[in-house]
Parts: sequence; structure tokens; C-alpha cells
Amino acid sequence: MCFPLSLLSRLLALCGVVALVGMLPWLSGKDPALALLRARSGDQEATPETLDAIRQSLHLDQGPLPLLAAWLRGLLQGDAGRSWVSGQPVLPGMVQATGVSLTLMALAMSVGLVIALLICLPVVRAGLAGRVQRPVGALAATLTALPEFLLASLLLLVGAVWLRLFPPFGWSGLHTAVLPALALGIPTGGLLGRLASDAVARACQERWLVTWSMAGISSRALILAIARRALPELLPQLGLVMIALTGAAVTVEKVFAIPGLGRATLGAAAAQDLPALQTGLLILLLLAFALGMAATALRHLLFGPALRAGEMPAPPVAWARPRGGRWMPLACGVALVGLVLAGLPRDALSPEHLRLAPPSWSLPFGADATGRDVLARVAHGALQTCFSALLVTLACLAIGLVTGLFPRLFAGPIEIANALPPVMAGLVVAAVSGPTPEGAALAVLAVSWAPLAAHSAALVAEIGAQPHIRMLPLVGVGRWRSLWRYMLPALSGPLVRHAMLRLPGIALALASLGFLGLGAPPPLPEWGRVLAEGMPYLERAPWTVLAPGGALVLLAVLAVSWVGVGRGQPAP
Repeated sequence: MCFPLSLLSRLLALCGVVALVGMLPWLSGKDPALALLRARSGDQEATPETLDAIRQSLHLDQGPLPLLAAWLRGLLQGDAGRSWVSGQPVLPGMVQATGVSLTLMALAMSVGLVIALLICLPVVRAGLAGRVQRPVGALAATLTALPEFLLASLLLLVGAVWLRLFPPFGWSGLHTAVLPALALGIPTGGLLGRLASDAVARACQERWLVTWSMAGISSRALILAIARRALPELLPQLGLVMIALTGAAVTVEKVFAIPGLGRATLGAAAAQDLPALQTGLLILLLLAFALGMAATALRHLLFGPALRAGEMPAPPVAWARPRGGRWMPLACGVALVGLVLAGLPRDALSPEHLRLAPPSWSLPFGADATGRDVLARVAHGALQTCFSALLVTLACLAIGLVTGLFPRLFAGPIEIANALPPVMAGLVVAAVSGPTPEGAALAVLAVSWAPLAAHSAALVAEIGAQPHIRMLPLVGVGRWRSLWRYMLPALSGPLVRHAMLRLPGIALALASLGFLGLGAPPPLPEWGRVLAEGMPYLERAPWTVLAPGGALVLLAVLAVSWVGVGRGQPAP
């Protein structure tokens, strides 16, 4: 009964997204033939005869449902149709692009796993020595906060322009994949390292580790046992992170001109090339389903007997307070508030200064390419970006908590939401309601709750399998009281930390959508827009990028470190 429910959820979610994409050219209220004419030839005049010829050649006059049905029939025969823009078959190019993206994802995941292992090593050593503590996570938060396009541009500048060690663009071998893999793998490693540190620290608090240590079990066996104990909680997140790499790869593929799946799908969405867009999204979603089911199967393989028998050990609730745990959020908060207070009185819109003026006493962060005060733009952008990101993060936390209580029912929506990058969701929302700040927030919310839901589902399964939770119905504790009194308190800590870790990524996604024209209109300052405006001048005027990038890093470290302060370790 359980497996068919999750499978039905995946199929229904897949059908819903494919149908929505099939109707996308009509949801905008604009003529699809006109959009296709502009994609094919921007100079050709849009006469009624030309538009009628496009409609007849592509059967647009039949409407979205017959076209969707015809595409599905052809897909069952191995034919995904022909591109509306180029006229070439869609499937061979998309399959080749998928191979490129999978290779890039695998290399990036290898980099991320190495970084996560390095972040976890101090926690493992402390656990083996009996000094279990929750780390502040400043390094992991800083790595997670680095925007992929900013990191890609920095690596391109240093590795390809200054040092000339790697080619600046293209995809012709492993030497061309080094910089893109680092740009994708470093933020991934920071996120995985923080989540893994929490899971490893919880495993090190369990009583069996003390028993095994007193019995003389070797350190190697203890490390393997700790890893096996922490893996079930991490596997759902690992699967989702691998899928999220496909969305993050869109920006990196653009910077390095890599012919990958994300770049091809985004280009098809911008041109309203419906067959290519449907095929690209279908491959993304099938990849999400495959990795999600593989992660679930591996988790049950590793931990299935304990989950079914109700023999999950319950870790202690208190943690040792990490050194400097109170000073880190205080320092970051003071720096961020000071930056905002210093920049708010300044004009963020008027080009009153010289173009790309360097930092000085009157311009602490210099001026941008149009002569506007960078400090003022960063400070004014902080209010809208941070406030919107916080609201979206809290909404994602609430949705993830609720949907995580029903993991099989929401298996399909969770995997689909994580497979779609915010840019894709932003295009869909903008096609329906137009570009607005509220639409950008809705688009980011629509795809950002999935990792929290997967994390919540993994924690619910482990908490529900603990002996004292299994015994609650036997002593007369009802289901809702058990949920409210015992389950939710155990869930809240890890989920809040996870949500705060994702806050800087949500802030960047909101700002990036605004820069792409899917959010607040220009010239309003947003961190993502300020970053993107400064990147063409990164070599000549690095202050145009370092200021908003540094503010985002401050936000990331503050978001994680203030919830990372421990509550003291109980007596053994």
C-alpha cells in the first residue's frame, strides 16, 4: 500500500507539471506565434499572414491540449518532436546535453563530498574523544552562501584569465570541467558539510558509542558505525542536492558556455520552444524521480530493520556549547546592521559619481558602472532582499514541516519542486501574473520547500521508530498529543537550522529573479542585480562585486550561527 501511494504521487505530479508546461505559451495571454517569430527572427515584420503561417505549420490553432496529446503520442514512439525554432529533432540534442550535465554534476558532487568530509572531521574527532558539541558552522555557511555565478566568475578570472591554467569556456574534456565543477561543488560541500555535521554529532551522543568505546572497538570501526548511523538522515538530502545541482548548473553553464541540459532547457523556455522545453523538463523530472527513489531505497537498505522494529536509539536533547558560539552571530549581526545603517541615508539611485570610482572616504564601497553609490545600493537592497527572503524561508519551513509528516503522499511534489530551478518557476509565474516582487517570492517558495520537507520526512521516520514513541499509544497518549508534545519539539531544532542555512540561497534566488526581469523592476537595488551588474567589471573594479557578495556571506553566517549556539551538555 505504501509504495503504490508514493508512486501514484510521483505520476500525478509529473503529469500536472507536463500539462502546465504544455499550456505555458497560452497562459501568458500573448500570441505564441508572435513569440516564436521573435525567437526565429527579431527583424522580421509580424504581419497577419506571417503569423497565420506559423500557426498553421505548428498547428497552434488547435490549442494546447491537442498539441500536448500529440507530443505524448510521439514520445511513446521515441520521437519528442521537432524544435519550433530550429526545426531540428529535439531528443538527440537533449540526450547529449543530459550527458554533459550528468558529468558536470558527478564531478561537482565529488568536490562537494570531499569538502563535506573535511568539515565533518573535527566533529568526528571530538565525538570519539567524548566531547560532543554542535559546531557554529561559520565555514559551512560561508561556502553555502557563495553564489554560483559569482564563484564561477571569480574562478574564471583567476584560473583562466590571470593564471591561464584552464580554458575559459567550452566543453571538450576534463580540463574544461575543473572550474565549473569547483563553482558548483564548493557551495554544495558547504551545505552537505553542515547537515552532515549535525547528523554526526547526534550519532556521537547516543549511548551505544560509549559502550563500544569501553568494549575496545577500534576507531576505524567506530567511524564506520557513526557514518552508517548518520547516513539515513542524510540520504534524502543527498538525493535532493544532486537534483538541485541541475538547476544550479544553469548559471554555471551560461558563464562557461557549457552545452548542458539546464542551459538548453532555459533557452527553450525563453524562446517558448514548447517541444524542447517539455523534453528538457521531462528529463529533469525523470532524473529527480530516479535519484529520489534510489536514495529512499538505499536508506531502507541501511536502516530498514531498525525502523520496522522500533529500535531507533533516542539521542540526548542537550548539546555542548561551542567555543565562540555567542560571539559569531553577534559579530555578523553588528556588521550587517552597521552596513545597512551606514548606507540607508545615502542615495542609491542617482548617478552622482564617476563611473567605477574606486573606494574612498566619501565612497566607502566605490561606485558602479553608472556612477551610483555601491554602499547605498547594498544597504537599500538589504531591506527588501532580507525581509522577503525571511518570509519565504519561514513559509518554506512551515510547508516542509507539514508535508514531511506525510512523506509518501507528497513524494512526487517534493521531488518535482526540487528538480525545478527558481528560474523555471519564475518564468511560469511571470507568464501567468507578470513580473512582480510577489511573483518572484511565490516562484522561489514553490521550489524551495522541498529539501525541508525531505529532511522533515527523514526525521519523522527516525523519531517515530524510537521505542518511547512507539510506547505512547500503549499508555493512552493520543495521536495528536504525541505529535504536538513529542514529535514537533524533536523536529523543530534540526529543521530551523536547516531553514536558516537555506536563507542566503533564497535571498540570492529572489534577487536573481529580479535581475532577470521576473521580480522588482529596475532601477530598484537588489543584491543579485547589484552582483550581476558588477560582474562585467570584476577585473577592473572588483569592489562592485565584493560588497554585495560580502553582505550575502554575512547574512549566511548570521543565519546559521545564531541558531547554532548550544544549550549546554548534560551530565553523563
